[in-house]
Amino acid sequence: MTYDVMVIGAGSGGLAAAKAAADYGARVAIAESQQLGGTCVNRGCIPKKLMVQAATFVEQQTVAQAHGWVNPEGLLDWKTLKSNMNLHLEKLRQSQQQTLQDANIAIFQAAGQLVDAHTVAVGDREVRAKHIIIATGSQPIQPDIPGVELALTSRDIFQLDQLPQHLAIVGGGYIGVEIGCILAQLGTQITLIDTDSKVLSGFDDDLRAFAQANLQRLGIHFMAQMTCKEIAANETGLSLSLAGEHSCRDIEADVVLMAVGRKPNIESLGLKKANIELNEGYVAVNDYGQTTQDSIYAIGDCVGRLPLTPVAIAEGRAVAKTICKQQPTTVDYRWIPSAVFSTPPIASVGWSEATAQEHTENDLATVCHSFTPLDQSLNSDPQQSLIKLVFCKSSQQILGVHIAGKHAPTLIQGLIPALRQGLMLSDLKNTIGIHPTPGEELFSLS
Repeated sequence: MTYDVMVIGAGSGGLAAAKAAADYGARVAIAESQQLGGTCVNRGCIPKKLMVQAATFVEQQTVAQAHGWVNPEGLLDWKTLKSNMNLHLEKLRQSQQQTLQDANIAIFQAAGQLVDAHTVAVGDREVRAKHIIIATGSQPIQPDIPGVELALTSRDIFQLDQLPQHLAIVGGGYIGVEIGCILAQLGTQITLIDTDSKVLSGFDDDLRAFAQANLQRLGIHFMAQMTCKEIAANETGLSLSLAGEHSCRDIEADVVLMAVGRKPNIESLGLKKANIELNEGYVAVNDYGQTTQDSIYAIGDCVGRLPLTPVAIAEGRAVAKTICKQQPTTVDYRWIPSAVFSTPPIASVGWSEATAQEHTENDLATVCHSFTPLDQSLNSDPQQSLIKLVFCKSSQQILGVHIAGKHAPTLIQGLIPALRQGLMLSDLKNTIGIHPTPGEELFSLS
């Protein structure tokens, strides 16, 4: 069996690469041992966002009371939510399979393993290809501690038989924060443990402080600068042994979620057989996604650039164009937005204040504005929103935008085309917005 392009992995990036290559007229095959759609569709972005939507109804009940509604309380049926989510995910997988079939892309339902620069072993057969694209994604990290097998990972959290009474989350990154916010609103007691002093390392410090304050608002107990050393089962559930610079203690929980990061899913790929080198544990690639083996490319989480679904899709399409059209194509990583669907969500694009300081030395200014959105104004404890701009003092060019609030992800991505063209602070000030909306707050910053 010989193809122009063989894709290993049918996650978001692999599917995008395969479909783009087929559109260019290539004969394409794709190998996947698990469900089509990868992490995003099956155990990541899509089910997570559906759970976020379910959790928002809890806050809406409070808002409804403040607006005069009587007895708006509801009761979540967890099994119904799970069933409806799984039906929706199955529809997405069927749609992906139909799209591949319509494009005449061969589907191998087995893991792909490299044999050499042009051969992939798939199950009990070997497939030859002029070019190979590695799109195997990433998997949750399980730290080497006693009892770690008792903990769940993000792969498991969407299939819980019932909501736990007390969930301990190890890791204060976006997965830990998002799952913590969702389940806290649904009534679970949450303890969040992290080695840092604040959650969401890598985001702008003002957003991190905002997010942390809202964890407390939801009743989430944050244990800073602590490490989980051991997990053990007991008569009532699980016991976690924690250690920090200044203290050690044990805590009890029904369920433990290990959310300490992800690693590239490349262990059984056979990279050495194809003479492919690594870079800090990830597949080493050049600007065009090409590995140290000329005929093999890699995209998405396994290359360790930005572990975001839209980035993997963009990389997949760029590599397909590079291969099939012989037009070397790169991805511009400067203005890629990211969001954390916490309560409320936060979103960023561009540089944080700390990163901008490294690039601009002393030619840096910021403006940070906190406000109460109109839909929160009748609440006794209104949820605040925040907008922060990082810009060059001399030129007034905006270098980064950071927003926290109900509509933060949508507001952020609407600015990206202008930011890519060199959006200035004065451009915002001279813009008339729609009143009353959170977006108009962008145009009143000074």
